[in-house]
Amino acid sequence: MTSLHARLADALRERIVTGALAVGEALPSEARLGEEFGASRGTVRQALSALRHEGLIEGGRGRQPVVRRRPTAQPFETFLSFSAWADQTGHRPGQRTVELARRGADPVAARALGVPPGEPVIDVLRLRLLDGEPVMLERSTFVLDVGRLLFDFDPDGGSLYAGLLARGVDITAATHTIDAIAAPSADAERLGVAKGSPLLRERRTACTADGRPVEYGDDRYRPDRVAFTIANARAQRLAFVRTLPDTGETP
Repeated sequence: MTSLHARLADALRERIVTGALAVGEALPSEARLGEEFGASRGTVRQALSALRHEGLIEGGRGRQPVVRRRPTAQPFETFLSFSAWADQTGHRPGQRTVELARRGADPVAARALGVPPGEPVIDVLRLRLLDGEPVMLERSTFVLDVGRLLFDFDPDGGSLYAGLLARGVDITAATHTIDAIAAPSADAERLGVAKGSPLLRERRTACTADGRPVEYGDDRYRPDRVAFTIANARAQRLAFVRTLPDTGETP
């Protein structure tokens, strides 16, 4: 069952999305929200904390919260790029390249890329950091003519997509599948979690403007550091964003 503070946050989020609570408008007082939802002050504060972590409201600690912004669809480049997202949220991105190698495509990547199993591809494994802390393992398989461009620049220097775009690779569409898996030993060690701990997995197939698949990705996130939020409303397009998770701490 969804917790009361999560339901309260959902209700307030919907009001912000629909414009019932406008940007710059103050939210109802904690006491009024408590009466409306039958919630304790601690529960109300947890809900407000979640919205504050998403950047939708600001204020607190003696200042009445006000709407900071409405959730909008995340730009394609920002959602695709961990580095761009981290910069946008005011955090310091980082990466350590574990492997960059040419090898035969495994069956899963081959199927996603539409190539025969064993066809030469470029595999990349990077540990992604947020403010110096490991938060995600990024596995990418690129078709050979695109992946070989990765050897022309330092993969520890930032976004692979930015480097590929600068070299004329026009990645314009992607499909994403998000689920949860138990951390295998190697992933757990690199991310600093216990073996079997839950990880958020985002699998991705990225294509060029002509519809050609050029990258298959399998990214695995620590859910205590990164989450995904979906906000939707009538007459608005879906907003699907990578977010910092609510810690559950009261302000």
